[in-house]
Amino acid sequence: MVETEFIETLAQSMCFLSLTAFIFIATFSRNEKMELIAQNFIMFSLLLTAGILWWLSSAGGELWGSNYLPKPLAVLCVVVAIAARMNIKGQNVSFGANPHSIGRKEEE
Repeated sequence: MVETEFIETLAQSMCFLSLTAFIFIATFSRNEKMELIAQNFIMFSLLLTAGILWWLSSAGGELWGSNYLPKPLAVLCVVVAIAARMNIKGQNVSFGANPHSIGRKEEE
């Protein structure tokens, strides 16, 4: 049987690794191939993190002193993993007003 402290350390490490890769996505997006690799890495690491967090909860472990936190974080990891695969390439997906163009329209 694996001790819950090991699972907790593994979960925290995977969260750190996923977050670090997510922070540097803008750097990776300069090259289309590197961006795709980074997106796949982020997606798989987040899904693995979600599995580890669920395992931690099932093993009765705690994350940052809370036994409630691992399952909601696991669900959040899955949602962010799906979002990490969305490749919008600078397209306007909100179709809302652009604050930079509002001032220009008023001047015209």
